[in-house]
Amino acid sequence: MSQIVTILKEHWEYRKQIFKLAKADLIKTYRGAALGWSWAIIKPTITIFVYWFAFTIGLRSGKPVNEYPFFLWLIAGLIPWFYMSDMIVAGANCIRKYNYLVTKMKYPVSTIPTFVNISKLAITLILIVIMIIIFACLGYAPDIYLLQLPIYIILAFLLFNLWGFFASFLGAISKDFINLVKSFITALFWLSGVLWNPNTVTIGWVRKFLNLNPITFIANGFRNCFIDKVWIWEQPKRLLYFVIILVILLIAGLWAYKKLRKDIPDVL
Repeated sequence: MSQIVTILKEHWEYRKQIFKLAKADLIKTYRGAALGWSWAIIKPTITIFVYWFAFTIGLRSGKPVNEYPFFLWLIAGLIPWFYMSDMIVAGANCIRKYNYLVTKMKYPVSTIPTFVNISKLAITLILIVIMIIIFACLGYAPDIYLLQLPIYIILAFLLFNLWGFFASFLGAISKDFINLVKSFITALFWLSGVLWNPNTVTIGWVRKFLNLNPITFIANGFRNCFIDKVWIWEQPKRLLYFVIILVILLIAGLWAYKKLRKDIPDVL
């Protein structure tokens, strides 16, 4: 409990620096590119088009879902995935990336995953606004179910902040861990229901296992807001599983913070 109090205190005392560093991280990501910030929109747009073309034109499997065009179903899952995939890697690599804050400055290491997370989320919020506009332009105006979207955004932020808090310490100690995380991204993508609905799996235990995936929970949560029209409390078991994963990540993060914090400056 004392560690949690210390971490929260560090976040409060350095709250201004956290947002300044998040802004700096955002600027650094697109610095030097001729199109600048446009890449934040161009890159996901190209990815969405490729998957839409592959499933709708190539494989001819892009059928409407709940009377919504497949394209809308696709972007409702892909846009949160862009944020999640970025944070899976960035969360593990953030301390090593900003090693000078640890080795050359007296800066609380616990806040590094937070400002990186804020930076990645900022781009996602822009994409979400664009997605809402696309839905509206195609005749699917926002309704009452969209009110729960901030809940899923907050849950996603908490999930990957805790992930970054845990994984960043391991990533700082070993580059092999970062490479291991990168190698699992593709597997997570195909096993997380971003491009397909895990609920269609006929084998019961496999379906339950896939739905335990917190990435699946977030992707399905966005689709619950836009496509399926399901309230978050209508799936209490999935929410409970997600909370349990948050608690596990918190415990793992506190363990890593306690065991590895003092060793990081020497390793870096």
